[in-house]
Amino acid sequence: MCDTSVVSGSDIVKINISNSHNDAVSFERKYSKSLKISEFKAKLEPITGGLAATMKLELYSGDRLVTRLDDDDRMLGFYAVEDGMRVHVIDNFVFVQENVQKFELSQEEYDKKQDSLRNYLKRNRLGKYNEEEMAKLEEERKKQEDEDAAKLEQATIGARCKVTTKGHPTRLGTVMYKGEIDGRPGMFIGVKFDEPLGVNNGTANGKQYFDCPPKYGSFVAVKAVEIGDFPPEKDELDDEL
Repeated sequence: MCDTSVVSGSDIVKINISNSHNDAVSFERKYSKSLKISEFKAKLEPITGGLAATMKLELYSGDRLVTRLDDDDRMLGFYAVEDGMRVHVIDNFVFVQENVQKFELSQEEYDKKQDSLRNYLKRNRLGKYNEEEMAKLEEERKKQEDEDAAKLEQATIGARCKVTTKGHPTRLGTVMYKGEIDGRPGMFIGVKFDEPLGVNNGTANGKQYFDCPPKYGSFVAVKAVEIGDFPPEKDELDDEL
């Protein structure tokens, strides 16, 4: 799907580029926010040695993952990228261009580097090198963990719930499962929706966790679920012949 959203603000953004192949960081590269992600990837090839067709991009603010730039047809500006953020390129780097310097450093040599990601984070007191930020993140993590634990206790099988997730309307349904999903970290709540607004029939990765018609089921993160007295929505077709 082609992105037709308007890029607001300045069209040029200055970001840092790192990659999973070595520890080098290319600082303050300028890019147009109107670039499609596919075009942006092509511009990253000579910097990182990765291939646009296989590379994956992550957007960081300091050491915190903001989002993944995972839609090649979206504009760079769609992801609200800001000056000073960092795009991390992930690839297997089977193809490495000759003009891309390969770093193979000892720990001591890496500690001395002035342009390393670690040095940049330390110098700017970002991510794990900002004690206040890390303490706040840990407090938020613990709060979310406690809230999730309370929701899981409430989420008895058969309980009514409301689900709010990004990119979907608010949906009402019934709790059908809670627990782990094979191949996915964390805990999930399996919901049978009142309407066909889900993505499966209670199956994930080929395993059946609960039964429901196709498109009526979903497995959602605990934080997206609210347990409560939510009566089923009335089907307006019942009032018609």
